[in-house]
Amino acid sequence: MNAHIPALSGGGNVLAIVPQTFEDTMRIGRAVVASGLAPSALIGKLTGDDAAAAVAVAIMSGAELGLKPMVSLRSFTVINGRPALYGDGLINVVRMSGKVAYLRTGCEERGGKMVGFCEAKRLDTNEDKRVEFSQSDAERAGLWQTKATVIKWNKWDKKNEEKPNDSPWYRFPQRMLAWRAAGYCLRELFGDVLGGISDEFEVREIAEAEEMRDITPPTASENKPTPPKPPKPPAPPSAKTIEAEPVSENQGGEIEFSLGDYLDEIETAVAGAKDEADVEEIWNDFDAPSVLETEGHSDMIEAAFAIKTRRLAQLSSLNGG
Repeated sequence: MNAHIPALSGGGNVLAIVPQTFEDTMRIGRAVVASGLAPSALIGKLTGDDAAAAVAVAIMSGAELGLKPMVSLRSFTVINGRPALYGDGLINVVRMSGKVAYLRTGCEERGGKMVGFCEAKRLDTNEDKRVEFSQSDAERAGLWQTKATVIKWNKWDKKNEEKPNDSPWYRFPQRMLAWRAAGYCLRELFGDVLGGISDEFEVREIAEAEEMRDITPPTASENKPTPPKPPKPPAPPSAKTIEAEPVSENQGGEIEFSLGDYLDEIETAVAGAKDEADVEEIWNDFDAPSVLETEGHSDMIEAAFAIKTRRLAQLSSLNGG
């Protein structure tokens, strides 16, 4: 005889689980990490409680803006340790604030080029604003992408390879222009709503500026940076040996690698390139990814690529895109 199985009931409201304490937030963070739903942009290479803590911080950051936990995870990214909202996340936070009379984004075409725009008005103060970000703006900023394939470094095979261009600026140019315009517009008009949280574009620009400041070679009046891993000092030599020993060589007679000088050489070389082909030839001659990895500076490979990318953007701008 079959046991009586109660019928399933329908109806009822679906409510999000909103943690009330830090411990509850960490429990949700652990569950998200264990389920594999934690965005890779948020946790990077973190695991265990470190990854759960990153998720918890994103949830708490979103809670301050009125976002539910899982919405926060879909809206936030982390760039160089700074939380930032994706373009659509920024728009959603402002819409949910109750202070918007209207908010419109889109992309128009003028003179054969695209122009993204965002126009909004506050309900409480009647302030309004319209901001545009054009294709020409993106080209000057080195953001515009027109090539179907790009050269990327394959760290496994240690060589450059031609890959399909997966940049959002190539795949979704209209959306990216509109989101960039929205970032400028909404940060100015709804700064109180956003509470100091920036969009991913602004945070990425800050990170790139800091990265270039860190790798800028010192001027003649400044001291040379100390190599990351200097050799252990040998037994004290005689005074005569010290005078004869070249400063640029280590005790074994090998020239020491200077990160600042190496990046400076790359930047100086590509600055003299006349076209993209010259840039690629110079880049291949330096073989920066392989050299930096061999010298224990694999974390600076992206910085070296940034030098190349900036020069390509400059040449593109000089040649009219």
